[in-house]
Amino acid sequence: MNRHLFSITSIASLTALTAISLAGLAATQDTKPAPKPATAPAVVATPTASAEGVRAYNVDDIHSSAMFRVLHAGAGQFWGRFNGIAGTFTLADDASKSAFSITVDVASVDTSVDQLDGHLKGADFFNVAEFPTMSFSSRSTTSSSTGVLEISGDLTLHGVTKPVTAVGEITGVSDMSGTARAGVEVVFTIKRSDFGMNYGVAKGMLGDSVRILVNIEGVQAK
Repeated sequence: MNRHLFSITSIASLTALTAISLAGLAATQDTKPAPKPATAPAVVATPTASAEGVRAYNVDDIHSSAMFRVLHAGAGQFWGRFNGIAGTFTLADDASKSAFSITVDVASVDTSVDQLDGHLKGADFFNVAEFPTMSFSSRSTTSSSTGVLEISGDLTLHGVTKPVTAVGEITGVSDMSGTARAGVEVVFTIKRSDFGMNYGVAKGMLGDSVRILVNIEGVQAK
């Protein structure tokens, strides 16, 4: 056979095979399913607010508590808590419009020791028979650039009212199962002698300075 004829035949065969392969590849690509569109991220609902961005909450006493700490015998920090908390608070986009009104049932004091709880409820300390509650009412609230709240107001304890300033943070705002909630945690320090509770101060048996940590969780008012 003529060598030129053989070369032409080979080239023709190779061209035909390439065309068949390309056609098959195109057919395979045409039958592939189209890629699914990306799923949009879930939208998290946020509590509704007024036109001024103010949201009002009622304190959920089950999920709120107040802790206090005092130095015992010049050595260790002793902690106790109050379980009964009620009140209302508002949070606003403009922190100056936020406000707090909280009442604590002093008889709910809890140290996990019944005898000590009884002493704290008596005349040496809280005197719950005469002063069953303590309360805080804010007068002003400001917020720093980092979101830290400074809450100034009046604390009434043991029949005495004194100005105090607390440092706080909003721990969360959520809307779960259709229930809008918000949480706030604040810390402040008082001298109990300023409120007429002097037991153990003179001899240093108990510290005068008391640190108080309050955690409130609220359900948005309808």
